[in-house]
Amino acid sequence: MNIQIFGKAKCFDTKKAERYFKERRIKYQYIDILKYGMSRGEIASVKNAVGLESMVDTSDQDYPLFQYLASTEARLDKLYEVPYLLKTPIVRNGKQATVGYCPEVWKTWE
Repeated sequence: MNIQIFGKAKCFDTKKAERYFKERRIKYQYIDILKYGMSRGEIASVKNAVGLESMVDTSDQDYPLFQYLASTEARLDKLYEVPYLLKTPIVRNGKQATVGYCPEVWKTWE
C-alpha cells in the first residue's frame, strides 16, 4: 500500500485523514498541496478515479471562474495552476483515490 495524502495545512479533514492512517500504523506520504501542488499526471489519475467535478472546491471564491471553462483540458490546466481550487484531502493508493474524508473506502484498502 502506497498512500499519498494531498492536503492543506489548515484543513480539518486533512488532519483527520492523517490521524486515520497514523492510528492504524499505515505509512503515508503527506504533500502540502498549496506548497508543492500536484503534477498533471497526478491530477489526471485522481480525475479518472473520482471524476473532475468531485475534485473541485465549489465553496472557493474563484469557483465561478472555473465553472465557465469549456473544455476538460482547460479545467485540468486550471487545477494544475491554481491548486487551492482542489477539495482536500485527496488520498491516493496507486490508481485508486478519494476526495474528502472517506474512512469507509480507506478501510477496503487495508
